[in-house]
Amino acid sequence: MKFRPLMVSVLALLAVGGFAPAKLTPEQVKSLPPPAARRVDFAKDIKPIFEASCVKCHARGKAKGGFNLTSRATMLQPSDSGPAVVSGKSAESHLIELVSGLNPDDVMPQKGSRLTAGQVGLLRAWIDQGARWPAAISFVKPPPANLTPRRPDLPPAKRDVTHAVDRLLARYFKEHKITSPVLVDDRLFARRASLDLIGLLPSPAELEEFLQDRRPDKREALVAKLLADDRHYAEHWLTFWNDLLRNDYRGTGYIDEGRKPISRWLYSALATNMPFDCFVAELINPSTTNAEGFVKGIVWRGAINASQTPPMQAAQNISQVFLGVNVKCASCHDSFINDWTLADAYGLAAVYATNELELFRCDKPTGETAAARFLYPEVGAIDPAAPRAERMKQLARVMTSPKNGRLPRTIVNRLWARLLGRGLVEPLDDMERPAWHSDLLDWLAEDFVAHGHDLRHTLRLIATSRAYQLPAVNLGELAPTNFVFRGPAVRRLSAEQFRDALGTLTGVWFSKAQLPVATNEIRSSLVAADPLAVALGRPNREQVTTSRPSVATTLQALELTNGDTLSRLLARGAEKLLGPNPPPGAALVDRVFGQALGRPPTSGEQQLALALLGQPLQKEGVEDLLWAVTMLPEFQLIR
Repeated sequence: MKFRPLMVSVLALLAVGGFAPAKLTPEQVKSLPPPAARRVDFAKDIKPIFEASCVKCHARGKAKGGFNLTSRATMLQPSDSGPAVVSGKSAESHLIELVSGLNPDDVMPQKGSRLTAGQVGLLRAWIDQGARWPAAISFVKPPPANLTPRRPDLPPAKRDVTHAVDRLLARYFKEHKITSPVLVDDRLFARRASLDLIGLLPSPAELEEFLQDRRPDKREALVAKLLADDRHYAEHWLTFWNDLLRNDYRGTGYIDEGRKPISRWLYSALATNMPFDCFVAELINPSTTNAEGFVKGIVWRGAINASQTPPMQAAQNISQVFLGVNVKCASCHDSFINDWTLADAYGLAAVYATNELELFRCDKPTGETAAARFLYPEVGAIDPAAPRAERMKQLARVMTSPKNGRLPRTIVNRLWARLLGRGLVEPLDDMERPAWHSDLLDWLAEDFVAHGHDLRHTLRLIATSRAYQLPAVNLGELAPTNFVFRGPAVRRLSAEQFRDALGTLTGVWFSKAQLPVATNEIRSSLVAADPLAVALGRPNREQVTTSRPSVATTLQALELTNGDTLSRLLARGAEKLLGPNPPPGAALVDRVFGQALGRPPTSGEQQLALALLGQPLQKEGVEDLLWAVTMLPEFQLIR
């Protein structure tokens, strides 16, 4: 609900003469909904109205138009338009005039559903009865969620529930009456883990070795082996961080060198498993030219308007990526979707400002100057008077402070979502929301910190849990407002995973990497996007991308059926598979199915595939077989 000033002429009278808004005429009073003919209870009748329609703009740190609903005392204070509530006199209360909609051009709430006549009647009766408001009830800004570090106690291990994640989930499953199903088989687990951790399909030889392994801890061993593969790990997770950090190999800003990539630094940081706190600090306050691209990359978009100046883009990107906070709305005005204010956004932006940063509200100057500060001052302070370089250093220190429990919670939530398809907190960029299992989120975050901010440690922890090994669930069958965790979500291969899977299947990789890597198997993450990658959802990275849609689109269908990029790739792949001495048709079918699907073909599939190949083997037939297999949901989905 937005408490807006009345007409300009009335405001002028208020400013000059101190008069309150004009009283309603007798005819207007008669047109108001009558007061409710009963005793009104604030907690039961009025508080729900305020919460639904008013507090977003007039409480919890905000007071649009000077109207403050934090408490009874603040409510009775004159607003910019005079007294909003006159105790005992609802007909003289400006609040009633606004919520009743007597003036269609000046009505509250400004957005959303208007109050019903019954609700206005309750407000009138409440005011007429003295506007009683229990002192214990207020609409103060709540303390930040998911900020203070907290380490819950681990429930005791029971029988086969020994893993920390599963011990924390055991009670959750019991409360939701979820019986533990049989875990996925070894073949499916190996495919899932390999795609999730290094982005590649396991080779038939690797898969067979794993299937023949009789060790009881072979799944833990496989996860450890995958995460120890520095090269493939870095190449895979490069995609994740490129999306988050707006890093790419070409695009707007590179021609005039206003934009600088961080690809080499990022690859090295991932390959060497740089501790995450050091990783974040280096991005926020780079000590080398190789890492400065994140900060410099903010500048290339230029100053589109006051809410998109380079310092403001810095505030938006840093808060979104590392804190799971959206201050984009608050960069223009006090946010309507959360509690962040214009002053909050400008305070963080001022850290990166080279000159004094004036606040603009809806692109109009306010005459106020922003003072540099962290979004959560309780975590640590930034000296507004310090030079820019020192402010950046202080921001890096505060962001990675042990007091900042939001940083580890945000990254472990992203890792959980990456491996299981949905975060413990959703949306991923709204970490003020409660987790569906707060103990699990908090424990993972504290364990992450205790193990030196080791990303691979947390990935290993999640991937070795029974929760990760449960059968996949189609989230389309679940109401998003009533989510219950039952297992990993079915996910589509990312654009990079799909292209790399084609590489392992056909032996056709990219010819040249944008980074100096010692391999001929150039993966998709190491090159600029082609039309196939774009169609499959690879973003242009003009803005932060924290998750990609997993739903198939018409563009994808067109590119996969008629696109030149895929057609040329399959043609080259067919030539390589045939070689100078083509193998027997049955052997070729076995090879394609083994690499693409991790299993031999059924007898029916074998017959259909041989019919496609023709006799003798034809290049076009091999292309058709490759296309048919790669279009199968079994190939395109991570289950």
